[in-house]
Amino acid sequence: MYTGIPQLPDLTHPNELLEFGSQGIQLAVKLGLFLIAFGVVLALINGSNRRQSQDFLPILKTSLESYILWLQKLPHFVLLIVILSSGFFLCSTLANRYHHWEQEQVVQVSNTVAGERLEQAAPRIRYQVEESYIKYTWVDGRQVEEPATRLVDRYLAIAASQVQVKIDQATDPATRKLIYSVGLTGEYEVTNLLKNGENFFFEAYPPYGYSVLQDFQVEQNGQLLNQVNPGDYGFPFRLAPGASARFQVTYQAQGAPRWVYQPNGQALSDFRLTILANFAKADFAGAIPTITREGDQQRELTWIFKGNVSVQNPLGVFTATEPISNTGILPRLLLLAPAIFLWWILLLYLSMPMKLKDVAISAGIFFACLLTLTYGSRLLAAPMTWGLITPILMGLSWGLGGDRQTRIGVLICTLSGLILPVFGLLIPYSGLTLSLAGLLSGIWISVRNGYGYHRG
Repeated sequence: MYTGIPQLPDLTHPNELLEFGSQGIQLAVKLGLFLIAFGVVLALINGSNRRQSQDFLPILKTSLESYILWLQKLPHFVLLIVILSSGFFLCSTLANRYHHWEQEQVVQVSNTVAGERLEQAAPRIRYQVEESYIKYTWVDGRQVEEPATRLVDRYLAIAASQVQVKIDQATDPATRKLIYSVGLTGEYEVTNLLKNGENFFFEAYPPYGYSVLQDFQVEQNGQLLNQVNPGDYGFPFRLAPGASARFQVTYQAQGAPRWVYQPNGQALSDFRLTILANFAKADFAGAIPTITREGDQQRELTWIFKGNVSVQNPLGVFTATEPISNTGILPRLLLLAPAIFLWWILLLYLSMPMKLKDVAISAGIFFACLLTLTYGSRLLAAPMTWGLITPILMGLSWGLGGDRQTRIGVLICTLSGLILPVFGLLIPYSGLTLSLAGLLSGIWISVRNGYGYHRG
C-alpha cells in the first residue's frame, strides 16, 4: 500500500492528526504560562525595588514598558506562528496527496503497456550427425575404454528470410491494458550446403507469451505439413546436396503490447522483416529500421540485411507512451510554500500598517490560491494554472491597501514576494526568476523606506 513521502506529516492520517493536536495544545499552554510568569516576576521586582533604589527603577520601568509593547505585538506573532504551522501541515498533506496522484498516473500509464511480450524466435534447421567418443566402463574393478558413437545436433543457416507482420492494437475494457493482435507470414528458403543428402528438421515454434494462437500452419513448397505430436514443432524433410526448399509459417496471435523477432544468435542472410503497425505511437525496438514509412494512424518499419549479419537484440515494435515529465515540482513548491508566505507577509509589514485582519485575509488569499493551483494543475500545466490564478490574486490583494498609493505598494509586494517566487519554482529557469524576485523586492523596500516614498 502506498504511504506517501516518507517522514512527511499527513493530516489525512488520524494518528498523526491527534499527535500534532496534543503537541500543539501542550506547547500553547507552556508558552502562555511562561509569559504570565515572566510578567508577574517583572511586576514584583518593580514593586519591591521602587523605594529601595531610585537608580534601578528606570531600568525596570523601561523593561516593563518594553514588555508591554512586546505584548501588544504578541497577537501578530502568535497569529503568524499559527498560520505558518497550520500552513506547513496543510502543505505537507497536499504534497503527499499530489505525490500520490502523480505516482498513480505513472502506474496507470505503465500498466497499459506492462506484461509479457510476444516473442517470435527465428526458425532453426536441425540435423543430426554421428560423433565418435570414448565410453568408460568398469569391469572387475578396472576402468575400460570402449569406443562408441552418438547422435549430435547440428544446425544449418537459413539462406533467406522474408517476414511480414501486421499488428492491430486494442484495449482490454476490464484492465485498460493494450492488446496486440498479430498476423505473421514468414517465408524461409533453406539450401543444403552439405556434401551429402541429409534429413533435416524445420523447427518453427509459435510466439512466446501469447494469450490466443490461431491458424498456426507450416507449409513446404506450398504443401501443408501436419504436426504429428502435440508440442512438437519440428517438421522433418530431406534435401539432396545443393537442393533448396521453401517454407512458409503463418499464424494469428494475441498478446502483450510488444512484438519482437528473436534471431537467437543466428547469422541472418538475405533477411527482410516488415512490420505494419496499424496504430499511433508505434516505435521500434532493437536495431534501427532500414526503412520507415509514416501513415495516418499507422507506421511501417522494415529491416533489410542483404549479406550475412548477426543481430544480438530482438527486432520489433512496441507502443510508446507519452513521456511523464515535471514530476515532483508541485510537491517541492508545496513544501516551500510557508516560506514564500512568510516572505510575502514580511514585505507587506514593511510596506503598510498591518492589522490582524489583514494578516488573516492575506493568509486566506494565499492558501486558497495554493489549493486552487494544486488541484487545477491536475487538469492544466502548473505554470498555466498559476498564470490564470495571478490576475485573481492581484485583484484580491488590491483590497488590502487603504488608499491608491498603499495598494500599488501591495501589488508590488505581491508580485515580487509571491507571484514571481511561485513561478520560479514551477518553471525551468528557477534561479533566474527567484533572483529577479529578490532584486525587485530589494528595490521596492529601498524605495519605500529610503527614498521618500511615504504612506498616504
